[in-house]
Amino acid sequence: MATVYLDWHAYPPPEFGGGAVTVGNFDGVHRGHQALVAIARRQAATVNGPVVAVTFDPPPHQVLHPGSERPPLTTIPQRAERLHAIGADHVVVLRTSPALLALSPEAFFEDVLARQLGARAVVEGFNFRFGRGRIGTNDTLRTLCAAAGLGFEEVPPFALGGEPVSSSRVRAALVSGDVTQVADLLARNYRIEGTVVTGARRGRTIGFPTANLRDVPTVLPGNGVYAVRATVDGRTWPAAANVGPNPTFGEDARKIEVHLIGFAGDVYGKPVGVEFVTRLRETQPFKSVDELVAQLRSDVEKAKRVLGAQ
Repeated sequence: MATVYLDWHAYPPPEFGGGAVTVGNFDGVHRGHQALVAIARRQAATVNGPVVAVTFDPPPHQVLHPGSERPPLTTIPQRAERLHAIGADHVVVLRTSPALLALSPEAFFEDVLARQLGARAVVEGFNFRFGRGRIGTNDTLRTLCAAAGLGFEEVPPFALGGEPVSSSRVRAALVSGDVTQVADLLARNYRIEGTVVTGARRGRTIGFPTANLRDVPTVLPGNGVYAVRATVDGRTWPAAANVGPNPTFGEDARKIEVHLIGFAGDVYGKPVGVEFVTRLRETQPFKSVDELVAQLRSDVEKAKRVLGAQ
């Protein structure tokens, strides 16, 4: 398995060719994306070639609309890792440029899919659009594949709860704090990664030391207190995390603080992964430090029960 970064006119290693190709942003690598890769695996077996997933860096909308940047659900390395985990043999990351986005649907098919990637089959979701101005549709792609002798399959929407699973649906559930629904949409718990920085050190003085995370490149869940699992130095700990401000101490800045249950040690400057399991409660102000401490004790006990860490 391999991941390569390419300009649109460059060639990947020879082993990438002759397989089933699927193209998309794949942000989150949710259940819909997983269904797409599963169908691509079936097509790849038919043509006796690899499954090649193609994504873009940066997302095309950021190139077309400067200033529209927003945190993704997954970084490109995380996305590639997940695509490999669900069955993609190879991942191609196309460097998004105005020249790439200016290609007509026919040119994208001929130059990228047929020539550059050597596709023998193409698999796309029901709402796939491609080429300059997104004017290419699956009907366009079906016609082009037929003319070139390539297989083509359109994958219907993957529905959950009566609605299609999409990256925007995952994002909306995450921003609302519904990490349980997010886990259903992703078929796994949502995870972020950040670096521990020095905070106010207030937690240590009240008996609940926390790791304050910065440099989190992906979307944070909505404000609230969560039962989570935190991974540091290769070991995973049950934990409780607060996302949002700290109104009890008059702080308005939005941050993420993680209390690792049963952990003793120094984590400053270290990378920490946080996997969100369930939301325990909303962020709220308390009248006194004693009231806050009592609530934190309750939060930790609830987190331990949820995580099976009693």
